Amino acid sequence: MSAIINLSSQQLRHIADLKEKIDSLQNQLNRLVDGAASGSSTRGKSRMSAAARARIAAAQRARWAKVKGTRKSARKTRRKLSAAARAKIAAVARARWAKARAAGKKRL
Repeated sequence: MSAIINLSSQQLRHIADLKEKIDSLQNQLNRLVDGAASGSSTRGKSRMSAAARARIAAAQRARWAKVKGTRKSARKTRRKLSAAARAKIAAVARARWAKARAAGKKRL
């Protein structure tokens, strides 16, 4: 600290100028390093072809299918109602609606 006190104003001005140059060069260096790391200074926006996107999507779907298991084989088959059971349910529904209409309702 005592060394700074002994410096002349011209020397202090020279030190300040050097410090500004160092800071300026450091900023330029940082910009170059950051630009090279991100690739934004030398290249434009990269675009992916539709075929490449389709390949990536297919690979991702395959990975998910592997993790989750194939849904087609895991899905249970739906049971079907017999014709008699369907007729019985339809008859009950018709009776319910007939009762509702007799009561003057338009909704159940």
